[in-house]
Amino acid sequence: MKLSILDQAVVPKNTDASEALNNAVELAIVGEELGYERIWLAEHHNNEGIASSAPEITMAHIAAKTKRIHVGSGGTMVMHYAPYKLAETFKTLSALSPGRVDFGAGRAPGGDHYSTMALSEGRPPAYDSAYTKIREALALMNDQMPENPLYHNAFAVPLNVTLPTAWLLGSTGDSAYQAGRMGLGYSYAQFFTGKMEPDVFKRYRESFSPSYFMEKPNIIVCYMITVAETIEEAEYEALPADISRLNLMRGRLEQRLSPEEAQNYPLTERDRLAISENRKAHLVGTPAMIKDMLEAEQDLHGFDEAMILCPPYAQSKRLEMYRLLADTFITQ
Repeated sequence: MKLSILDQAVVPKNTDASEALNNAVELAIVGEELGYERIWLAEHHNNEGIASSAPEITMAHIAAKTKRIHVGSGGTMVMHYAPYKLAETFKTLSALSPGRVDFGAGRAPGGDHYSTMALSEGRPPAYDSAYTKIREALALMNDQMPENPLYHNAFAVPLNVTLPTAWLLGSTGDSAYQAGRMGLGYSYAQFFTGKMEPDVFKRYRESFSPSYFMEKPNIIVCYMITVAETIEEAEYEALPADISRLNLMRGRLEQRLSPEEAQNYPLTERDRLAISENRKAHLVGTPAMIKDMLEAEQDLHGFDEAMILCPPYAQSKRLEMYRLLADTFITQ
């Protein structure tokens, strides 16, 4: 099974943003050595616990530090940006690292109301124009003129470069259909809800029309996974991420605790039930257990690649988890 990496540049408690971003660079270098296909950087705003607000900048730095691994945005939140600037940015990235850049387009704001309004400079946010923006950005990337006359005398430079591969992020039938119509890869966020509906992937494949950016349907499923040699260690390392998710569901954006702090966190029975229910969206286990889970889901849904978000507090543990997964799936 092909494996890739999703990184949010999480800033755990008692660390800082520079450390989180440098950890992302180290993870990309190690991931390349282990045989991972790609590393994507998320885009989040107004959250002190996440340092990844400008994935395209981190992408450029990582691409300069690596040689083979694909580097992408997972995703770029298109509602905040002009299609013309999106095209220029990703064409520049691709010119610098030909054949290694992924444009992952996301439709969510990636932040709260305050950051969304700040990014739109107080104007009404463009919640409903994401698909139009993506189509216009893709046309401009491909040195074509969108239907919008605004762009008829504006070429997105640099011209004549190897273009990035393009993906649409989503978790619904509508996003799958739109990804297929535009001839994009489809990246499904399993870790959002813990659910996968076969009809979503069927709709994507049936609507797919080949494009410059993708010749045939290509599906990535993104999972959050905590893996260790024993189930006890996996559970121990998983709890901080479980508590972070619980707090997020309650509107509290707090830095991730260490495993030691998480053991002493005051959890009610209701909290523990919620964590248990959320485990569909956070896979926890030994390498053999994770292998059985992912292979069963791949057999059922027929996706092409699994993208993994490993959320432990310590960078050393995170690297160890990606090594365990590589040993299980890539080097077998």
